[in-house]
Amino acid sequence: MSTIVEKTLILASSSPRRQELIRSLNLPYRIVASDADETVEPGWKPPQIVEELSGRKARTVYECCKVDRTQGEQGVVIGSDTIVVLDDQVLGKPKDEADSKRMLQALQGRRHQVFSGVVCIDLATGETVSGHRMTEVHMKPLTERQIAAYIQTGEPKDKAGSYAIQGLGATIVERIEGDYFNVVGLPMSLLSDSLARLGVAVF
Repeated sequence: MSTIVEKTLILASSSPRRQELIRSLNLPYRIVASDADETVEPGWKPPQIVEELSGRKARTVYECCKVDRTQGEQGVVIGSDTIVVLDDQVLGKPKDEADSKRMLQALQGRRHQVFSGVVCIDLATGETVSGHRMTEVHMKPLTERQIAAYIQTGEPKDKAGSYAIQGLGATIVERIEGDYFNVVGLPMSLLSDSLARLGVAVF
């Protein structure tokens, strides 16, 4: 059984939303943005996509932290990736406002899935824990005017699926089935379970 010790959480992401969630754990943490390749192979299923991309992000930062490992730092690198899926089609971040409009028109009044992967790597040993969560999101029917007004807020421009459930996007979501934080971008329950397997107790 792993000994519970205090380790630094090393978040392999520049996402403000993930940083805020990591901060809420009240554990030592630092941010090391990952520039991992995010291309995927045709035919990959959503769980494979998010776990593979989360793993790439975590491994990239893990390799960058070689000096920390040799100096004996106790830490866990955390990589995460989130995608929106509608009718088996992955909706990434919009290229422009026209792309945002296309996505929101497709999502409005319908149910879709949000998948998030989490991969944790122990800095000292290289032990890796991976997993994912899926949440179903039901979006309200929206008029063209509502879609245009939401796009003009600027919120959709860097969000998978062109909406943010933790922001104004909360007003266009009717209900969800599953983990709310999964839709935000970091499933906290899964993360805490993964950290526990690497000897990190959230509380």
